[in-house]
Amino acid sequence: MHPRFVLVHSPLVGPTTWALLSDELRRRGHGTLVPGLASPTEAPFWQQHIDSVVGALADLPAAEPVVLVGHSGAGPLLPAIGRATCRPVVAYIFADAGLPTGGESRMSTGGFADFLREHYARGERFPNWRDPDLRDIVPNPALRARVIAELRPQPLAFWEERLPVVGNWPDAPGAYLQFTPAYDADAQRARRLGWPYRHLAGNHFHMLVDPTEVTDALLDLARDIRVIPNP
Repeated sequence: MHPRFVLVHSPLVGPTTWALLSDELRRRGHGTLVPGLASPTEAPFWQQHIDSVVGALADLPAAEPVVLVGHSGAGPLLPAIGRATCRPVVAYIFADAGLPTGGESRMSTGGFADFLREHYARGERFPNWRDPDLRDIVPNPALRARVIAELRPQPLAFWEERLPVVGNWPDAPGAYLQFTPAYDADAQRARRLGWPYRHLAGNHFHMLVDPTEVTDALLDLARDIRVIPNP
């Protein structure tokens, strides 16, 4: 039985980010699922996001294997999703995504943490992107409008909460697909772990710009970790 690709979007955006890639995978004969994450208003945010994916998976046959694919901020949630599904997870693929951080918060140290603190000190939330901010990143106007309509600005508590620690992980092969330099550290960590790796020069939402190229790379990684056969 070929595995189904479960495409998990970042808690900051919506399922549109995976829409074109899901269509391309299905066109090539692969099953997909794009769960919509909940939009919780209070902690624990991560638990409600995981519950959203687990609830969507409940409609699949219990024995059907799945490949969990996380983009951006969904990456750190993949181990907990895999543990909570109680179904065969055969691989974890991170697409320009953070890797699990062992109980740390999303408020990492360094420049991004400083940016967030200053941002929230002004009474704002993140993300607060508008059309001009994404014009070069998502060139298609209709897709860009959908991405913006699905934005999920988060309260400071979202960034400060500690993410769950999942013991004995990884319990299945991992792979990493990088688009941007923002994830250099995560990509390097994945390579140190010996995971298959691909790099596509693009922006953070490259799957909305060139879904064919991203699908090619994703399937190459899936073949590298032997969850789908070579053509």
